[in-house]
Amino acid sequence: MAGRACHGWPSRNYGHLQNSPLLQLMNVNGWEGMLFIGINAAISVRVSNELGSAHPRAAKYSVIIIILESLLIGLFFAVVILAAKDHFAIIFTDSKEMQQAVSRLAFLLSVTMLLNSVQPVISGVAVGGGWQALVAYINLFFYYVIGLPLGFLLGYKTSLRVEGIWIGMIFGTLLQTVILLCIVYKTNWNKEVEQALKRMRQWTGQELVDPRKWSGQENGCQTQTI
Repeated sequence: MAGRACHGWPSRNYGHLQNSPLLQLMNVNGWEGMLFIGINAAISVRVSNELGSAHPRAAKYSVIIIILESLLIGLFFAVVILAAKDHFAIIFTDSKEMQQAVSRLAFLLSVTMLLNSVQPVISGVAVGGGWQALVAYINLFFYYVIGLPLGFLLGYKTSLRVEGIWIGMIFGTLLQTVILLCIVYKTNWNKEVEQALKRMRQWTGQELVDPRKWSGQENGCQTQTI
């Protein structure tokens, strides 16, 4: 493959340019990803604690705030990448040819960073709410059954090559993120509290939260009474 041309990249350097720009972009994506892995763990603990404490409104608004906050952070990183697409590769290489290759892929990186700012957070919400099995099936289907095969077709059956593979994976992640957002949006947090209390009774054999201490409804969410 080292001698074949790819989407405008010189054929004599195809093997070098095919891999190195992608590795540089994945490095940048990984730096952002570490932040949202931490947020994933934080929102997972927060949601599980609020549900276990019979605070459905607190759980709901924690999810809303963290998703909006993560989306804004993702938008910030995406804008920075697009604004610096012709220059940020300098931190990895002084090759003008390499910098141009990175610049051509920068838009895909910005979209990936935006999606990766929301998807891990929603997964953390799912873990905190006890929906691990559902999320696992969604991830497997949309990423591995739709995203990767589409990426293979675009990458090896068209002239897109590495961009095609990346576009396929982005599409799978996008579908996965949209479905998870719809699930979170339609979640009845009162029922989630009931299920959490039921699990605690099952595992501990005792009532850790008095059901009489949370009753009444406000805007569709039960609230604690004092």
